[in-house]
Amino acid sequence: MSIDRIVMAFAGTVILVSLALSQFHHPAWLWLTAFVGANLFQAAFTGFCPLAIILKRLGARPGVAFS
Repeated sequence: MSIDRIVMAFAGTVILVSLALSQFHHPAWLWLTAFVGANLFQAAFTGFCPLAIILKRLGARPGVAFS
C-alpha cells in the first residue's frame, strides 16, 4: 500500500471516529474532524503532510502525491 492510500485511509478513519465520538460523547470531538480536514486541505496545496513524512521514514512505498 502506498503512502497516499495510507494517509487517505488514516484520515478517513480519524474523521469517522471523531464524528461518532461527537455523537456519543461530546460535540467538542468535531474539532478533531476540523483539524484533519484543514490538514488535508493544506497538504493538497503545499505537499507537506506530517503523516506522510513519518510513513516515508518507516519505509512505506511513496505514491504520486507524497514522493
